[in-house]
Amino acid sequence: MRIILVGGGTSGHINPALNIAEYIKKNNQDVKILYVGSKTGMEVEMAKKAGLDFRGITVSGFSRKFDFSGIKKNIISIKNIFISSFESKKILKEFKPDICLGTGGYVMGAFLYQAYLMKIPFVLQEQNAVPGFTSKFLSKYAQTVFLGNKLAAKYLRTDKFIITGNPIKNNFLNINQNEAKKKLGITSNLPVILSFGGSLGSEIINNIMLEIIKSKKYNHIHGYGKNNKNFKKKLCNSDLKNIKEYLDNIDVCMAACDLIICRAGAMTLSELATLGKPAILIPSPNVTNNHQVLNAIAYSKKFTASVIEEKNFTVQKLDSEISRLLNSNEKIIPENNNACEKICKFLYSFTKN
Repeated sequence: MRIILVGGGTSGHINPALNIAEYIKKNNQDVKILYVGSKTGMEVEMAKKAGLDFRGITVSGFSRKFDFSGIKKNIISIKNIFISSFESKKILKEFKPDICLGTGGYVMGAFLYQAYLMKIPFVLQEQNAVPGFTSKFLSKYAQTVFLGNKLAAKYLRTDKFIITGNPIKNNFLNINQNEAKKKLGITSNLPVILSFGGSLGSEIINNIMLEIIKSKKYNHIHGYGKNNKNFKKKLCNSDLKNIKEYLDNIDVCMAACDLIICRAGAMTLSELATLGKPAILIPSPNVTNNHQVLNAIAYSKKFTASVIEEKNFTVQKLDSEISRLLNSNEKIIPENNNACEKICKFLYSFTKN
C-alpha cells in the first residue's frame, strides 16, 4: 500500500501526520509512506528526522491585510497556487498513492485538490474545535474527515466524518514518572512543572515563566520556541538542562511533570487527556476563529484545568493557580486514545487490488 501524508506550518499540523506514520511503520511494514509539505516549512526537518521520505511544494499563505505588503504577498501566493498544482500533479503521478491524508495547513490545499481532480481519494484529520479555511474547503471532496473534537462537525461541508480523537505519539503511555525524571536528570523532590508556548514560542508565556523559574520553587522543564532565542540568557544562576528551544522529547517531559502550563492546541490537549495531567491553559488569541479558547473551555469541562486568557495572565495569577492545582486532591481519569488505530484501519481499506 502507498500513502501520502500532507500537512504543515506548525507542529500542531505536522505531529498528527508523524504519529500516524509512526503507528503504520510499527504495525504494517508493507506500507510505503511519502510526506509532502512546504519546501521552507518546519515539516522538512521534522519529517526527515522521523525517517520519512519527503517532497516539497511551493506554497505560501495569504494575508488578511489590504495594504501594499499584504496585496504583494497575496499576488505571490496566487502565483504559488499554480506552481504547487503542477508540482503536486508530478508527485502524485510518480508516487501513485492509494490514498492521501491531510492533517492541516494551507500546504495541503492545492495538493489535495489536485488529488481530487486526478480521482485519487483523500481523507482529512482535523484536530481543532473550529477547522481552518483549507480544511473546510476540502471537506466536501474528502472520503471522510477524522475529528479530534466533535464541535468541529458543524463547520464541515460534508456529513461524512468520524469522531476519533487526535492521533498522539505511540509511546506516550510507555513511561512512568520516575523513569521520565531519571531520563531528564531530575533528582530533587520539588514538584516538576512543564511549560511551553508552541514550536515558535510565546513571548508572554516566556516572560511570565521567567519569573516563576527564577523563584526556584519548582523543577522546571520549559520550551521557549525558535522565535525567542535569547530566553536562556535571562536565566542567571538557574538550572538550564531542561530549558530548551524545542522539546523534542515531549512524551518524556509530560510523563515527568506534575503540572503543565501551555497553549490550548488540540494535539497538546489530546496528550494531556491521555496522560491525565492537570494543566493551566493559556489559549493563543492569534489563531483562526479563536479556536484555542473553545478547545480550552471544552477540555476544562472534562478534566482538571485552569483557563487563563492572555489579558488576565500575570505572574501573580499564574503563581496562585500553580499552588491551587498542585495541592488539589482531585483525581483525573486518563482518556483512552486509539485514534491512530481507527484512522489506519480506514486507510488500509483503500489498498488497490
